[in-house]
Amino acid sequence: MLKLADDLVFAKTGQHLDDLQKAVLRGTVQGETYQEIADESHCSESHVRNVGSELWQILSEMLGEDIHKSNLRSTMERLQISIFSDNSLRDSIKICSINFCRETLPFSDIPKSENNLKNPEATSTETLHQDLSEMPDLRICYDRTDELKTLKQWVIQENCRLVTIEGMSGIGKTTLATELIREIKDEFDYVVWRSLEKCPTFAQLETSLIDFFSQPSEIQLGQKNPQPLSLIKYLQKHRCLVVFDDVQHLFSPGKSAGEYKPETQDYATFFKQIEELSHQSCFLLIGWEQPRQVPQHNSEYHPIHSLKLRGLNYNAALKIFKDRGIASSEMSQSLISLYQGNPLWLKILANLMQDLDLSPRELFLENTILLTEDLVDNLAPQFKRLSQMEIEVISRLAKEEKPVTLAMLLEANHISASELLNALQSLTRRCLIEKTEKSYVLPPLLRHYAIAFMATDSD
Repeated sequence: MLKLADDLVFAKTGQHLDDLQKAVLRGTVQGETYQEIADESHCSESHVRNVGSELWQILSEMLGEDIHKSNLRSTMERLQISIFSDNSLRDSIKICSINFCRETLPFSDIPKSENNLKNPEATSTETLHQDLSEMPDLRICYDRTDELKTLKQWVIQENCRLVTIEGMSGIGKTTLATELIREIKDEFDYVVWRSLEKCPTFAQLETSLIDFFSQPSEIQLGQKNPQPLSLIKYLQKHRCLVVFDDVQHLFSPGKSAGEYKPETQDYATFFKQIEELSHQSCFLLIGWEQPRQVPQHNSEYHPIHSLKLRGLNYNAALKIFKDRGIASSEMSQSLISLYQGNPLWLKILANLMQDLDLSPRELFLENTILLTEDLVDNLAPQFKRLSQMEIEVISRLAKEEKPVTLAMLLEANHISASELLNALQSLTRRCLIEKTEKSYVLPPLLRHYAIAFMATDSD
């Protein structure tokens, strides 16, 4: 198999495989991870990964199909079998402008499986260890290039152990994550997406993941009763990407952001292990709230990174209206800003314009903020999660159109400084308030909702 790969690489680059490239190919065929190959080759895992990516690109171009780490073995075996079968009838076969003859592939290098010889298609595809059955079928229809680039750097290049995507409901967290997974899934040995909407216990989720990771690979099929490992052992042995969507369901409503429910405390312990123990996997958490242990400011050497997703810029937001036949010339920058560039909120507005056959100028006189039923339905679940202290702070901020300083908040509320600071930190983590220098402000749309919400709540 190395000889075949060497011929293909030489035909493309004019150079034979070097020792590290051979080690990457040999290790990949034997089912080793990039880290294991790196340890054996006495170099960094990132360097081995880059060498592998270059090899897969060369082989993909030569063979005219997508080659990556998870399907290399099956593809090369299929090619060998094709050459061997044709050579039995003639002296050579031409593939990718290269003439392969019987002597090119020593018989010892050709799979001897009787089933393979009878049915070459049996090895045409390798079972990819990807369970994306719970991943929504969403597509990005606006520009998130910078955010994707950042996430790829954290997950692929920096090997972060835990990455979070957080932001208001409707901002596009899950949509962004689905696009990320499509682009990087072949970089991992295992990829799995799990929704936490129904809030499974950690024991239930752990069992589900172990069942997935313990599926026998091609190499293990000949082994008798391979014993399942602990979850952390799988994460150490293999390069796994695990996505948890809707993580806010792990946390208690009516409490500060990121405070676990009594029945979900085991998740806190597990995430601490993910942060502290050495492994080569990555967990991606998506939700309105994130665990308290997730830092709000990223550090270069910290294994946890957080992306706080913001609204779309003006040009990207215009596409939402263009797609619905609404003239972009009538959409002002200030109107987009009033709705914080939130894709879902903007879609709700665009649908309202279509339903009523009204232009933006007719619907939004003097930049009036409209709280449609769909917007209220979107915001209500987030506001219902607030603690009593957060509600008091929101009520105070809602009375002011201009930013409010910490001193002003302390004067107006009969609460201690520590209670106020904790409430402000929690509201910031929920992306409900904005900080400008040393002041705090509630965005206009949220301010209008908060006034109506507090009034309804007090009736």
